[in-house]
Amino acid sequence: MNSDFARAMSRATASVRSQNLAEATAIIQAALAGRLEPASEAAPAPRAFRIAADVEEAETLGERPAEGRFKAARRPSLGEAIDLLRRGRASLDGLDLPLPGRRSPAPPLPEGASFAWRNHACAAGSRRYRLFVPSCPRSELQGLVLMLHGCKQDPDDFAAGTEMNRLAEEARMIVAYPEQPGTANVSGCWNWFEPGHQGRDAGEPAILAALARDLAKEFGLPAGRVYAAGLSAGGAMAAVLARTHPDVFAAVGVHSGLPHGSARDVVSAFAAMRGQPLPPTAAREGAGSRVIVFHGEGDRTVHPANAAAIAEALPAGVETVDTGATEGRRWRRMRRQGPGDLPQLEVWLIEGAGHAWSGGHSSGSFTDASGPSASAEMLRFFGVARP
Repeated sequence: MNSDFARAMSRATASVRSQNLAEATAIIQAALAGRLEPASEAAPAPRAFRIAADVEEAETLGERPAEGRFKAARRPSLGEAIDLLRRGRASLDGLDLPLPGRRSPAPPLPEGASFAWRNHACAAGSRRYRLFVPSCPRSELQGLVLMLHGCKQDPDDFAAGTEMNRLAEEARMIVAYPEQPGTANVSGCWNWFEPGHQGRDAGEPAILAALARDLAKEFGLPAGRVYAAGLSAGGAMAAVLARTHPDVFAAVGVHSGLPHGSARDVVSAFAAMRGQPLPPTAAREGAGSRVIVFHGEGDRTVHPANAAAIAEALPAGVETVDTGATEGRRWRRMRRQGPGDLPQLEVWLIEGAGHAWSGGHSSGSFTDASGPSASAEMLRFFGVARP
């Protein structure tokens, strides 16, 4: 089987995942007939653009197929479309191609632990979320981590890729994974770039802080043991929480994210992602939670200059720098010490890494198995795991 047919099957798979079965069937039929593309008799449909912080360019969203865009003698039934797709994928099994959805099995749930869906509602709004509870007695729980997924991810995907549940079992932490629904952002992005979601008393920061408070109360967690972390758009929202709710989140982890207030709309969001954030509006002194930052130096989606911008917006302190290599990736780490025993800031720059969770598991999207484990280092920085 040639590579053109393989690419056609990959496109068909993507169409089925987006529930466009007619398009998937047309692609398969065209490929079986020897054509590279389905026949087209109309111009492409208008495109609607909105920020999606997990892709290199504007994400094309809300595209409506033009009437008669794909030729077909009749509309296929669901069963026919699925059968065609299965036949196409079966013919590719021996080619070891990176087809959409082909990932390693997710890490198993630790014995005695739970990972269940829940719902949260407050005056600012509501969100579904996944909650991991370790197998230890409730009296031994050490804290909570709020994990914020990136665009085009969901709680299950993010939990698998970060392996935070496995580490939280060892650290006796509960982990909450809020879900950003398509009704809030068509790509599932947290709206870090909109002014309505950058303040304390409304929008997504208020929802997430209320969720964290409710869980801390429900599980009787120790004071100062609530944390947040996120990737890309989720990392940017974690940076927002560090500024808006330092009384709730003792520390946050920002992976491949952007600083609070770095954008005010879609246009400035793209500028920030390319390394030109808006100047910070908040004063450096006495602002925010403790922060640990991870960023790949080869990230072409969110420019690594944003890691430095996050550091520049935080209070000054004595800095040290060290270097090393982990799992084939060299890294450089800057530490900024403040009052107390724990560092106020750490910035990890991973040589050659792209827009992916460092040390992540291949069962999740946007992960890189090479490099230090961002999840383990974040828990260590938070102060709930051994160095």
